[in-house]
Amino acid sequence: MIAEFRLPDLGEGLPEAEIVQWLVAQGDEVALNQPIAEVETAKAIVELPSPFAGTVSTLHAEAGDVVEVGAPLIAFQVAGAESSEDAAASAAPAAPAAPGGTSAAAGAQDPAEAAVPNLVGYGAAPRGTARPQRRRRIGGGAPSSARSTAATAAERVLTDAPHDVVAPAAQELRPERPRSTPPVRAYARELGIDLALVEASGVTDIIRREDVDRFAATLDDRAPGAHEAPADTAAASGDAPRETRIPIRGVRKHTAAAMVRSAFTAPHVTTFLEVDVTQTTLFVQSLRSDRRLEGHRIGIMAVAAKAVCLALRAEPTLNSSWDEAAGEIVQYGYVHLGIAAATERGLVVPHVPDADRLSLVDLADEIGRLAETARAGRTTPAALSGGTFSITNFGVFGIDAGTPILNPGEAGILGLGSVRRRPWEHEGAIVLRDLMTLSLSFDHRLVDGEQASRFLTIVGDVLREPARAMLLG
Repeated sequence: MIAEFRLPDLGEGLPEAEIVQWLVAQGDEVALNQPIAEVETAKAIVELPSPFAGTVSTLHAEAGDVVEVGAPLIAFQVAGAESSEDAAASAAPAAPAAPGGTSAAAGAQDPAEAAVPNLVGYGAAPRGTARPQRRRRIGGGAPSSARSTAATAAERVLTDAPHDVVAPAAQELRPERPRSTPPVRAYARELGIDLALVEASGVTDIIRREDVDRFAATLDDRAPGAHEAPADTAAASGDAPRETRIPIRGVRKHTAAAMVRSAFTAPHVTTFLEVDVTQTTLFVQSLRSDRRLEGHRIGIMAVAAKAVCLALRAEPTLNSSWDEAAGEIVQYGYVHLGIAAATERGLVVPHVPDADRLSLVDLADEIGRLAETARAGRTTPAALSGGTFSITNFGVFGIDAGTPILNPGEAGILGLGSVRRRPWEHEGAIVLRDLMTLSLSFDHRLVDGEQASRFLTIVGDVLREPARAMLLG
């Protein structure tokens, strides 16, 4: 029988998603819960697991296509020897609770309809006692339906499949595909290079563009032009294109909409404070030389994050939101600290849950993990919503100060400027000190200037003298 899988609602209420790449090809044998595609929503890239075990019959979209939620995505030829009841048992998903808390599996189904999961996107529950493949949970789903079509499956050799599609035996030897970002994967495909052969040079094991270039340079015996990117006429003549048009999609589209909504909803005010952070830089250096902390990257960002958590405890108005519909101000008793991360896909702001409960070491580890995951394009939708206060570090780009825009729904965002060695008055003398400018933007509906000033002063005091955290802890 032919069973169709429709693009699910990935739990974000978004109407569409873009196909980043297919992980299977027409004619491939697919196991239950095997990742079949990577799709990009306005927030993140996620893998879709297969709800069926069978043969890929039809791919209804190509890489780069934008598909609406509920539209047919892929069709499978499910083994005809199974009865309708068997097919239903093998394809029906585990019944996770729906967002509202109700059970997803309710009521009897027609056998033909039961063969298709009623919560696509969660994957299916395998029969027997064999352990299912590890997969990423993708959020809430939407019902799907099946329709019969003529079987179009055809046998294809492995070389005809996408570069990252491997035979089942190879999958057992290499359970994970090479880690890289979508632009790097597209670049590798353009050069005809299999990323499985490329070694990552960085500490994060993420393959970058320079790694692909380095590997391409070693292919001395390649066929003429086999790994050369197609040259366009303007480039061949030495002239750059007069203009380039880039579709507004994914993270860029979401970020633009969120920033416009924030800028024209919340009345922004920004205040600045220049701080002598010499003691913090010395403190960080001492932690990095401590052998007991090897493997932990504790920097000024982590100390600033800890300072923010302490300051929010003293000034909780900065840790609140404006509920227009209910006519209420929601003040949070926890800190979900957002960390703005610049990635190749655009700006994302994942958050550290309950950051106020973490030690400095644990907080630094979580910030590092968020940054690595964001750069790899693997931030989950859940991590990109629910923050209560955010930090953005534009100092890494050599910028001293700025006016950051609030993350929608949050009352404040702290910008960290670059640390510069400059003359400064210290203990009655002019000496060279490490200086940093803090930029705090806040929602003036929720926060008054006095409260914002006290908050910023507390953060500054901790960065000026890290030992002051002992008084606030």
